[in-house]
Amino acid sequence: MDKFPKDLLGAVNKKTGKNISENSIKKIASSVTPSTLQSDAQIRALIKQVSAMANVPVSESTIQEIVGAVKKSGLNMGNLESLVKMMVKK
Repeated sequence: MDKFPKDLLGAVNKKTGKNISENSIKKIASSVTPSTLQSDAQIRALIKQVSAMANVPVSESTIQEIVGAVKKSGLNMGNLESLVKMMVKK
């Protein structure tokens, strides 16, 4: 993810009511590997990192729903952006 789409960054900031920097998102995204999206524990950790960065609490039921959606959809590194979009709609 070399360049984070500005419209997506704007949507994230609008949804959270926070001013999250592109660099903050890139830092988390750079730690994601293909195996991250195959492991429930790693997906949970990623969700919690994003939640902490945005200072927005995420309920356990929402975490379970996101983990299930990621595993079911077979998301991969090539379409990580669609994961972020899915989370913004939540």
